[in-house]
Amino acid sequence: MKSIFLISMGSLKAGFLSFVDPLRLDESLFNGSAMTRRGAFAAIAYMASAVLLLIFNKAALSSFHFPSGNVITICQIICSCTFLYILRHWKIISFSAAYSLNESDDSADLVPFKTLVQTLPIALSYLLYMAVSMESVRGINVPMYTTLRRTAVAFTMAMEYLLTRKNYSFSVFCCVSLIVFGAIVAGAQDLSFDYYSYGVVFICNLSSAIYVTTVAHYGKSLGLNSFGLIWCNGIISGPILLCWTFFRGDLERTIEYPYLYVPAFQAVILLSCIMAFLLNYFSFMNTILNSALTQSICQNLKDFFTVILGWIVFGGLPFDPLNVIGQCIGFAGAGFYAYCQLREKQ
Repeated sequence: MKSIFLISMGSLKAGFLSFVDPLRLDESLFNGSAMTRRGAFAAIAYMASAVLLLIFNKAALSSFHFPSGNVITICQIICSCTFLYILRHWKIISFSAAYSLNESDDSADLVPFKTLVQTLPIALSYLLYMAVSMESVRGINVPMYTTLRRTAVAFTMAMEYLLTRKNYSFSVFCCVSLIVFGAIVAGAQDLSFDYYSYGVVFICNLSSAIYVTTVAHYGKSLGLNSFGLIWCNGIISGPILLCWTFFRGDLERTIEYPYLYVPAFQAVILLSCIMAFLLNYFSFMNTILNSALTQSICQNLKDFFTVILGWIVFGGLPFDPLNVIGQCIGFAGAGFYAYCQLREKQ
């Protein structure tokens, strides 16, 4: 627990420094590179915030044994909506897809009520995904969590086929099969195997597939960018989740939680909330500023650093050659999948 506190306090300064507006950074190129400074900043910040968010969530739920992941989700939603409102009020960002990254939105309304109602299916699928994903972190070690979560692409493919009859190429199917096979090999001799924890992760993958498919189906017609969708998701799902936690008694258990006023725990929760917003912010910037190749590399590097840092900080996964082989197979499948996706886009 002491090591978690040191990481938390050491990253606190970095978390706030990362919030400096990268749009004002120097636009000059790196030596011989096609990536701008702010593009590199967005890529690095995206990977850092994604890794740290998982680490802080894991620390709160496993190291500090916080009883309710839903309460953490509510805190993250409140934090994200607050940051979005401030940035929108200062005209740093826009909620409308009609405005580019460097343009401000001068309209008085944040999101029209009609649009807010139309986002209800997306918000409900987002609520399911957030509730399950937070719980899925609790009972499984970070390396295996990352490996199993990588199989979410298989669930997404199945969901898209059922809803839209979308077919994928044979090469993509082989890559996804390789990812799934790697997860099976890695988990074959997992000494910390737990049916419930593994089941929750796969339910998380299913809910993730539902959310992604719902966004793909409804999102384009709403006229909102990622920030607008995040705002609508928070405004709709936040009150619902708050009522749910109240009736379940999660709020009462939170008040009675023995480490509630411990500075280390408070730092972890604060950083979890900040990283949840920064992940969305820099994910959007990474998509806008960088190529598809850079985004694919970021995804795989993010998973790699998550496995390494999670194993160092939390342990829980004794060294086993079969597990290492499974991890490598999963990374290879993810790399080939990214390559196939790039080839098809070209």
